[in-house]
Amino acid sequence: MSDSTTAPVPPVVLEAWFDLQCPDCLRALDDVRALRGKYGDRLDVQLRHFPLPKNKHAYAAAQAAEEAAAQGEGWPYAEALLTRTRELGERGEPVLLEVAAELGLDAEEFDTALIDGRHLLTVDADEAEGRAIKVTGTPTYVIGGERLDGGRSQEGLRERIEAIADRLLGA
Repeated sequence: MSDSTTAPVPPVVLEAWFDLQCPDCLRALDDVRALRGKYGDRLDVQLRHFPLPKNKHAYAAAQAAEEAAAQGEGWPYAEALLTRTRELGERGEPVLLEVAAELGLDAEEFDTALIDGRHLLTVDADEAEGRAIKVTGTPTYVIGGERLDGGRSQEGLRERIEAIADRLLGA
């Protein structure tokens, strides 16, 4: 007896290299949301950290996002924090704890994580990998082994991501 069903296609991974204090990454959220809406669980959007030196609080923000992920709310936290990029730049790290509290996360644990540095290695590893694959600005995406740089312009990026995702999904 032959099985006429085909194996499910695994989700396509889209790495989103973001700086959580970057206004361009805030604008990129519209594309990320549209891609999630179009592909659902067939597209696995993974947040990768590339804090830019010009953004004073980006490194701490990346660590905070990792704590949010540890508490089960990585992307919701990153999205909420990106909507407050200007405030983060002006007020600094208290904003990280406020966003956590607003999302019902354990803000005290965020504070402790920022002090004890438990997520430093993850952020450092992302940053090093980003440099190795020649990420120079944010947002940058990697899908199907192809790096798409949105650091200079995001024009046409979503369409390029969709074309690659469609190809990889056999659509």
